[in-house]
Amino acid sequence: MARTEAQKRASRKYNAIHTDAMRFDAPKGFKERVRAAAERAGVSPSTYMRDAIIARMEQDAQVPKE
Repeated sequence: MARTEAQKRASRKYNAIHTDAMRFDAPKGFKERVRAAAERAGVSPSTYMRDAIIARMEQDAQVPKE
C-alpha cells in the first residue's frame, strides 16, 4: 500500500524535529558489508551503525586520555 502525501508530510515533520542526519564517506563495498552485518544482527543498517558508534563512545569514556 502506497503512503499518502499526508503520511509523507508527517514523517518529514517528525524527522525534522526528532532526528539529525549524518553522512560520511567510506571505501567502495563498505556499505554492502554494513548492510549484510546488520541483516545478520536483525537490525537496520542505521541501527547497526548507531549501536557501534555508541559502543565505541562508551569504550572511549572508560579509558583515560593520554
